[in-house]
Amino acid sequence: MSIKPIEYRHGVVRMIDQRLLPTEELWLEYSDYQTVAEAIRTMVIRGAPAIGVAAAYGVALGARDIEAEAFEDFYAALEEICDVLAATRPTAVNLFWALERMKAKARELTGTPIPGIKAALLDEAHTIAAQDEAINRSMGRHGAELIADGARVLTHCNAGALATGGYGTALGVIRAAVENGKQISVLADETRPFLQGSRLTAWELHKDGIPVTLICDNMAGALMRQGEIDCVIVGADRIAANGDVANKIGTYSVAVLAKEHGIPFYVAAPLSTIDLDIPDGDHIPIEERDTNEVTHCGPSRLAPEGVKVRNPAFDVTPSRLITAIITERGVVRGNYLAGLALLFKETA
Repeated sequence: MSIKPIEYRHGVVRMIDQRLLPTEELWLEYSDYQTVAEAIRTMVIRGAPAIGVAAAYGVALGARDIEAEAFEDFYAALEEICDVLAATRPTAVNLFWALERMKAKARELTGTPIPGIKAALLDEAHTIAAQDEAINRSMGRHGAELIADGARVLTHCNAGALATGGYGTALGVIRAAVENGKQISVLADETRPFLQGSRLTAWELHKDGIPVTLICDNMAGALMRQGEIDCVIVGADRIAANGDVANKIGTYSVAVLAKEHGIPFYVAAPLSTIDLDIPDGDHIPIEERDTNEVTHCGPSRLAPEGVKVRNPAFDVTPSRLITAIITERGVVRGNYLAGLALLFKETA
């Protein structure tokens, strides 16, 4: 897919407003880190890898505007910028990974004139964006081998080009399988309450000419029982050291259904989504979002005013329900604690 959800042009960061898709393709421009942070928080941009790219550009924009001559003063201001960006979305670990990478780049350049550090931080943001697409393509090549010719693939939420720097994680695997000549069809569930499946995944795949059928979230079990789903592939917002996966709310339910029906359940995510500092899924912070996302669809109210509402944005799928985790370094099965740790040793 040619579209990328975020790009840097002439001193500003441009993002497609994903809240308006598929009815309107509107690009918004951001020239400072505060507005980038707001764009992340309000889901103008979403998807863990894309949030990481946006955060990196936010740091670069913020650094550009720091007025400091001494490195210590510059770095203190940079940390404050990172703190603002870090407060936007607590579950997606790529956000924190990108912020730490940007801070590490600044520390590497202690003693460099401040204008040089600012330029290097922008270059680092460009590198993070470019590497993300390359990582997704590598992930796609590894994952495509798991998708049989003729497979009918269920996916949940949006883990495509819109959720990354380009190409996609879960949808990147599907794209790679199609590029290899396999006849693949996709079932995209709507993914309540923010409807990333119906608004974004269906839009992406339809735009690419990949056969896609939209279903309601509560149809998946019935279609599995009828033999109409061959495998499931989803993305992730954080993966714990033991292989437990935090992804969009509803993922756990799909994984339980897949296990019951003997259907492979795959997760596609880059190494930057794996958090070895978190032992298991019980330690992953789960973001609670505005209740209006549940009670309303756009301006239209769907529930009685004053009713109590819960809106956790993510849930955790235990590793025992996961058939394989697909990364840019290869596919991990079985003993995720050892397998995921080994991936990081190979990149050291």
